[in-house]
Amino acid sequence: VQNEPPPGSFSSLNVNDATDTLCSTLSSCLDNLCPLTSRAISSSKPQPWLKNNSLRELRSKLRAAERKWHKNQKQADLKNYQLLLASFSASITTAKAEFYHNKFSSLIDSRKLFATFKSLLNPPPPPATCLTAETLASFFTGKVAAISNQLTDVTCSSPTTCSAARCPSTEGVALSSFTSLTENETLALLTRSRPTTCPLDPIPSNLLQTIAPATIPAITHTINASLTSGVFPTAFKQAHVTPLLKKPSLNPAQVDNYRPVSLLPFLSKTLQRAVLNQVSGFLSQNDLLDQNQSGFKKGHSTETALLSVTEALKTARAAGQSSVLILLDLSAAFDTVNHDFLQTILSNMGISDNVLSWFRSYLTGRSFKVLWQGQLSSAHSLSTGVPQGSVLGPLLFSIYTASLGQVVRSHGFS
Repeated sequence: VQNEPPPGSFSSLNVNDATDTLCSTLSSCLDNLCPLTSRAISSSKPQPWLKNNSLRELRSKLRAAERKWHKNQKQADLKNYQLLLASFSASITTAKAEFYHNKFSSLIDSRKLFATFKSLLNPPPPPATCLTAETLASFFTGKVAAISNQLTDVTCSSPTTCSAARCPSTEGVALSSFTSLTENETLALLTRSRPTTCPLDPIPSNLLQTIAPATIPAITHTINASLTSGVFPTAFKQAHVTPLLKKPSLNPAQVDNYRPVSLLPFLSKTLQRAVLNQVSGFLSQNDLLDQNQSGFKKGHSTETALLSVTEALKTARAAGQSSVLILLDLSAAFDTVNHDFLQTILSNMGISDNVLSWFRSYLTGRSFKVLWQGQLSSAHSLSTGVPQGSVLGPLLFSIYTASLGQVVRSHGFS
């Protein structure tokens, strides 16, 4: 990996050629060392709490008692089998409870703790076999198009004028260029990220992190080529979308009960994190995001939002004021982000020149394929939206909705 391609020739490549060369090199090296083979695997794995020796011994005795009863058909053998069966069932219940008690006690990561609770309380329903990848892809595309057309009918004709009237702006402060990364900074971004792997990755992400010292020069060049040229690599603009059921209680056979989550290449996310760090720092320094926002904001969550609303209601009640709470549910919120409006808002916030060009390149020319039960749909182009599952998606949506607070306050609400 260190020698392919030669470092001198690689550093002269533009961002798209560098990205393609890096990905193809990683893929070919993996194929040479670990050729792809097919193997039959067991359809089910034994539950982890069944792996202790006492349960194995008890299960062996239970099976022996069952065979003896079937062979002799004696009442005493049946009684013995029933006693062992009751004992085995009780032991499984105890072992399962002990397993999860130990797991909950040892878990520190809140993400893993929540995922474990979710798997117990809301097991995933069986997938609907009547749906196909192409059906889901067409539905997602049609839904976004229908909502976007409705929004176009009610919004102003000039996104520049409409957005500029409300969005936060800076005077004399701009983010016109990115700062290039050092190899140490790239290594930190790569190794500290959660190694999520999708079918678009040339090699598994955890393997890429393991061999990071050998690949960091090439990865750093690719990232810096993107940052300095204002071009997002074309190879990273395609996503594989996995449909997720919105709620476990919903009918899995109905296509409108699913939401799309984009699976993106790991290197794409690494590049996005480099951009996220610089842009979010600029926004924070210039106080460009609404102070009352809790979603997609570091150090904030649904808890801070609930605390803020509760405190506002208590304060208003103590002052003898009336309170009105308006809750809005945005349908396909990320998918219907208007690119022209978003770019205008970015410009008004002081994001300009090379940085604005990078975001324009990041937003345009994207496509997706739905991955469903081993099927892959045809490619569908995207003219609106920011990818769910992307690193920059939440920040861009926060920027897109930054003017909402000013709109509310302009009508006399606090």
